[in-house]
Amino acid sequence: MAERRVIVDPPGEGGGRQVRVDAEFLGRAYSLHDLSVFLQRAGLEGVDEVDVMEHPLIEWHGGGPEVWEH
Repeated sequence: MAERRVIVDPPGEGGGRQVRVDAEFLGRAYSLHDLSVFLQRAGLEGVDEVDVMEHPLIEWHGGGPEVWEH
């Protein structure tokens, strides 16, 4: 997965952020834990909540890892 791009979209109206790896939609994350689970399922093994805050593959749109509400 090293060459793939992870996009975390801005928070939606109901909270949470859509997560994509390249063009593949993984789901809506409501926390760093949710995001780490999605990424593990997509093949980025061993990633946890701390890792996703600063992981170089992750592009945070509409706020960083601390923003989960609209």
